[in-house]
Amino acid sequence: MIPKTYKEVIDLGDGREISIETGKLAKQAHGSVVVQSGKCMLLCTVVSNYKAADVDFLPLTVDYREKFAAAGRYPGGFFKREARPSDGEVLTMRLVDRVLRPLFPKDYHSETQVMIQLMSHDPEVMPDAMAGLAASAAIQLSDIPFETPISEVRVGRINGEFIINPTLSQLAESDIDMMIGASADSVMMVEGEMDEISEEEMTEAIKAAHEAIKVQCEAQVKLAEAFGKKETREYEPERADEDLAKKIHDMAYDKVYAVAKAGSSKHERGAAFAEIKEEIIASFSEEEVEDFGDLISKYYSKAEKAAVRDLTLNEGLRLDGRKTTEIRPIWCEVDYLPSTHGSSIFTRGETQALATVTLGTSREANQIDMPSFEGEERFYLHYNFPPFSTGEARPIRGTSRREVGHGNLAQRALKGMVPEDCPYTVRVVSEVLESNGSSSMATVCAGTMALMDAGVQLKKPVSGIAMGLITDTESGKYAVLSDILGDEDHLGDMDFKVTGTEDGITACQMDIKVKGLSYEILVNALKQAREGRLHILSKLTDTISEPNADVKDHAPKMVTRRIPNEFIGALIGPGGKNIQELQKETETTIVINEDPVTEEGIVEILGVGSQGIDAVLARIDAMLFKPEVGSIYEVKVIKMLDFGAVVEYTEAPGNEVLLHVSELAWERTENVSDVVNMGDVFDVKYFGVDPRTKKDKVSRKALLPKPEGWQDRPKRDNNKGGNRDRNNKRDDRKPRNDKRD
Repeated sequence: MIPKTYKEVIDLGDGREISIETGKLAKQAHGSVVVQSGKCMLLCTVVSNYKAADVDFLPLTVDYREKFAAAGRYPGGFFKREARPSDGEVLTMRLVDRVLRPLFPKDYHSETQVMIQLMSHDPEVMPDAMAGLAASAAIQLSDIPFETPISEVRVGRINGEFIINPTLSQLAESDIDMMIGASADSVMMVEGEMDEISEEEMTEAIKAAHEAIKVQCEAQVKLAEAFGKKETREYEPERADEDLAKKIHDMAYDKVYAVAKAGSSKHERGAAFAEIKEEIIASFSEEEVEDFGDLISKYYSKAEKAAVRDLTLNEGLRLDGRKTTEIRPIWCEVDYLPSTHGSSIFTRGETQALATVTLGTSREANQIDMPSFEGEERFYLHYNFPPFSTGEARPIRGTSRREVGHGNLAQRALKGMVPEDCPYTVRVVSEVLESNGSSSMATVCAGTMALMDAGVQLKKPVSGIAMGLITDTESGKYAVLSDILGDEDHLGDMDFKVTGTEDGITACQMDIKVKGLSYEILVNALKQAREGRLHILSKLTDTISEPNADVKDHAPKMVTRRIPNEFIGALIGPGGKNIQELQKETETTIVINEDPVTEEGIVEILGVGSQGIDAVLARIDAMLFKPEVGSIYEVKVIKMLDFGAVVEYTEAPGNEVLLHVSELAWERTENVSDVVNMGDVFDVKYFGVDPRTKKDKVSRKALLPKPEGWQDRPKRDNNKGGNRDRNNKRDDRKPRNDKRD
């Protein structure tokens, strides 16, 4: 029996639709939906255990996977099976997680899994833009406690017009690529890249996305009502003791306020807060600590957060003594590492990033092989966050999702400023050596300087800043914090990172924790971010004002040449013999690609010394050398034969031609060695292709004066001996049969 299905359709306003369907697939999950646009189909399921886990947080897992079968493809590699998630899949998981997590009850601690998979791929539909919608719709069909429906959309802009969920081809023309996550009432997450847009333009893009999200949230509500809205499950809430909370607040608040106001360093402040907490714990009996230890820690943290927030709202002061708009001290250095192609150190307060740049050929491009996208990146950035950067010792188990996300943000911030004609593949690596507040923005700043130190001709330098927001809904007070600390990131109502040039924003990442944030506050926060960003930018340009004119002496130089398609094989040689020998002789790296449009060969020559590169170029010039009829060229004898000499054009080594014995001199030549010898250099005249031999003809004698009394041989009479036709056959013979008669 075919199960009954329920469907809601969302009109995107330009002829495209998104449908949400439930009732057919994965019915044992607590909630499941299929979201479809065009041929793109996502299956999303959600399951949450009814028993709480023994933890004090929400153990939520958001998993997004793209199946290669969805695009009619095989997975790459030996085992032909999907393995660990790609960076692209990880980034989609993070986008969905950041919007969902705050909407579960704070005291809900049941193991929860949201699993989203691409089941059918449409080349023009970008599935990550529908993942948030799928996740929220599945939760709405379940009994899992969740505050309100949300959705996520991508917004682009072409010719000043905003487009919701643009196609892949539209996105290539867009100057904005932003993902926005929101409920019907509040924007909660923003992430994306832009082509140096203003703060007002960014806000308008968020507004356009939010209007589309409201429609998608309404569709989820209708689907849940049609399906039959389930009663929200009951769960055992966290223990609470309001009297204990008030007691600890009264004991801690003033002391914490005083420490926060002292403006001490991270370690001093941490030690002082720890001492206050220990004093409070010591005031309880052993039995009370055993019974209420978790609540004591929880309520102390709550009191500490309240005191620090109040200090900022009431007095405009922060944990390290700064004012709200003040940036921590900055020092920078370039060319720190002697063997890298480019390097820099960026230190801001207690955050430090060491960036390196490596230059290579297209062979070193980052290959992306996903069902929804195949391609390569000629500019990419990797971010590493070792535990010592925060003074911790913990196991290292591969690249974390956080490292992937922070590296991607920094890459998006910088990539638009790398010129399109940059011949190199460029890899930037950021090693975070200290961290107390936005190491990703330190990475952007260090990356900018390292690129300029490497001689990459950036269009404009880029800086980044992390901002915070503290609000009091009752009083209406709010404070925007420039260059936030790690603690301020935790206690604030919004943390947002903005990168850009002096002319506009290139990338952003925002997580908004307060409901109903007004656009007025958002614009003010973005404008304050611009002031801080320009201040940081001035520190970068004080250190290195413009890109170095050339790459470093020990860095590879890159030259690119185009050759006709028919010469590619000759340059490579049988089994790659020619190109391998040439690379070995010249100590260069040679990569040949084919232009898909012109079908020309694009030859990349990478070498540390110019001598090797020049040698490769000379070989290519020799291969492409085409003498002109009637021109005179210098040649060198490289081989002696009985019937002539093989000569090589001196301006095109390796390009050989036969100088026939009859073209050596006007006089009859019995032996070639009577006129020329091995290694002799002289001029010859080029006559083009000889119609008789079908080979190139050159002559030495044509450039010599004729001997005195010389008489040219009479031209041969082709008609002598009878009438002949066009094929030089006689036509006055009788047929063969007549001759026999």
